[in-house]
Amino acid sequence: MSRQGNGDLEGVSGRMIAVIFDMDGVMIDNNKYHKKSWKAFCKKYGFDLSDDNLKKHVYGKINSEIHNYLFGKEISAVQSSEYTQEKEKIYRDLFENDIKPVNGLLDFLEQLHQHKILRAIATSAPPVNVEWVIEKIGIGKYFTVIVDDTMVNKGKPNPEVFLKASRALKVDPSLCVVFEDSLSGVDAAINAGMKVIAITTTHTKDELSKADLVIDDFTEVDVDKVRLLL
Repeated sequence: MSRQGNGDLEGVSGRMIAVIFDMDGVMIDNNKYHKKSWKAFCKKYGFDLSDDNLKKHVYGKINSEIHNYLFGKEISAVQSSEYTQEKEKIYRDLFENDIKPVNGLLDFLEQLHQHKILRAIATSAPPVNVEWVIEKIGIGKYFTVIVDDTMVNKGKPNPEVFLKASRALKVDPSLCVVFEDSLSGVDAAINAGMKVIAITTTHTKDELSKADLVIDDFTEVDVDKVRLLL
């Protein structure tokens, strides 16, 4: 799913800048629900998925890569799609009654909108989850560019998802700030040549030390802090 409109523009000495958001763990604090759903999925298929392996091999990855890791072999696109539907339904059922935006997100998005700063979502999540989250927390009006897991060949730390977002926005990677929560996501943003602000929903501040800035939620950041990174 990708949508592109004219967007908003903001200059730093006449240059366009952009903010790119990961979704899971950034816009919504859903780590424990994904953790529960992955463990339930793995239990059904006889796998023991440790918390350490979740962090190393699941968080930030696209589902096809996760399935290949779990089953120890190349999974066909058709089978991977079926596994994705199964696991993500478990996740949505678990999260349905608790979903809400991370503290300060809506105010920050409105601030970016008022300052005419371009925005995109670049996520490892499948389209069905992206659409579900956007509708549930009411953020559709803020985004015209969305890159999901069906639009990339490689998951994070490969920078593909962020580079596709910056190209869609027509903004140079060096003028993009990424919001991420996973270690692979932080690395992907760095590999894309972008600045990165990490949020501590999934990892500790020490674990996220590669990021240019680490925050607990969006009440700790504003447009000025974004500009200062560029």
